[in-house]
Amino acid sequence: MFSEFEKSAITQEPIHHIIAQRWSPRAYDPTQKVTIQQIAALLEAARWAPSCYGNEPWRYVVCDKNTNSTAWNNAFQCLAEANQVWCQNAPVLLLAVTSNLFKHNGAANRWAQYDCGAASENLCLQAVTLGLIAHQMGGFNPDKAKEIFHIPEEFTCMTMIAVGYQAKSNTLTGDYLEREQEPRTRVPLTEIGFMGDWGIGIGNK
Repeated sequence: MFSEFEKSAITQEPIHHIIAQRWSPRAYDPTQKVTIQQIAALLEAARWAPSCYGNEPWRYVVCDKNTNSTAWNNAFQCLAEANQVWCQNAPVLLLAVTSNLFKHNGAANRWAQYDCGAASENLCLQAVTLGLIAHQMGGFNPDKAKEIFHIPEEFTCMTMIAVGYQAKSNTLTGDYLEREQEPRTRVPLTEIGFMGDWGIGIGNK
């Protein structure tokens, strides 16, 4: 199901293989389409993410190059130039946005962006199960995207997500190729998990 170029995480403790296999490639195969059923499954995974008050503030604008090239080009034009270099082969671009207001009372929802991130991670993990790759990007113009896609004022554009099938890394060049092939690393558990008080790393005495 997966590309010959797979970079499963080397973890300190065993984790589910779907989580370990999720990463953010840049090499996309322009010849393979993502089906509407696959896109629907990605959105279904996002739909079942947790949210404060069950508010479900996330929304996704789907831009599929194969069914709506205008929408895809609009999304592509919002990307930073550095992302356009490799995103040109991604068949689907998703714009993730989140409402800043609670539905039940109209008050400001300070957890909305957190919840949108949870939904997008669900989406990315679902992509792994479908043999797809997903790469989230902060490098885009949110104001331009909001205008082009007629997004209501109370929503904030959070990220652009490229979705498709993985290609061989040698379809990239220069720094992009180096980043695609470099080992995956993370800070140790002792630097992110504190036991009972700040700075007391898990496993430290």
